[in-house]
Amino acid sequence: MKRTLVFGDIHGGLKALVQLLNRVAPLENDRLIFLGDYVDGWSESAQVIEFLISLSQKHECIFIKGNHDVWCQEWLINDVINEIWFLHGGKSTIESYQDIDLSGKQRHVDFFNKMKDYFVDENKNLFIHAGFSSMHGPEKEHYQTNFSWDRTLWEMALTMDKRIKKDSLLYPKRLLLYNEIYIGHTPTLHYDVETPMQGCNVWNIDTGAAFYGKLSCIAIETKEFWQSDVVQIFYPNEKGRNK
Repeated sequence: MKRTLVFGDIHGGLKALVQLLNRVAPLENDRLIFLGDYVDGWSESAQVIEFLISLSQKHECIFIKGNHDVWCQEWLINDVINEIWFLHGGKSTIESYQDIDLSGKQRHVDFFNKMKDYFVDENKNLFIHAGFSSMHGPEKEHYQTNFSWDRTLWEMALTMDKRIKKDSLLYPKRLLLYNEIYIGHTPTLHYDVETPMQGCNVWNIDTGAAFYGKLSCIAIETKEFWQSDVVQIFYPNEKGRNK
C-alpha cells in the first residue's frame, strides 16, 4: 500500500533526518511530504537542502515552505540579511553556505522557488506549515504570510478538541473544510509533549527538532510514527535555534 509520510520541521539537522529516514525506510511508491523549516538551527542547513534535492530524484516528494525558508530564500536571492532571521537561526544557515558556490546557491534558489505554500491531496487532506484564517480555506486567504506564520488554527483545534461535536453549529468552520490537516511550526515541546499531537482533525508533527526535541515522521493512513534521537545529540557543541 502506498503510504503518505509526513515529516516535521528539520531546522538544519541533517544527521537526524538521515537517521529518521533509515528508521522509516520509505518504499519506492511512498509519497514524502515535508512541512517546511528545513533551515536555521543546527549547522547543516545548506546540506539539508542539498540532501532533499537528491532525495526528490528518488521519491515522490512534496516540499511545503516554512517561515524560515522564506527568510533563507530572500537572503539567497538578495544577499540581504534580515536581522530577526539572523538572531533566530540565520547565522548558522549563512555559515553552512560558506563552501557552496554560486551554481550551488542558484540550485537551492530554484528548489525554494518550487516549494508549495500548501498541498491538498486526493483525499482532501491539507498539508501546510502553519495555518490559515479564511473560513473558505487557504486558497481564499487574504494574508498569505499566514501559511508560514499562523498559530490560531492549531490553538483553536487544541481548544475545541473533544469539547464540541463535529455536527454542532459551534464547530469551527475551518476544520470542516478538510478530512485532516497536517502542520508544523509550533513545537509540541511547548505543551510538554515529545511526540506528534492531535487536536480535532489537526495533526502537529513539529516535535521540537530545532531545540531539544526529536525529528518526527508520521504515516497518515495508520498514524504510525517514527522519531530520530534527540537532535542535539548529533550536534553536542551547538545550541540549536533561539526561541
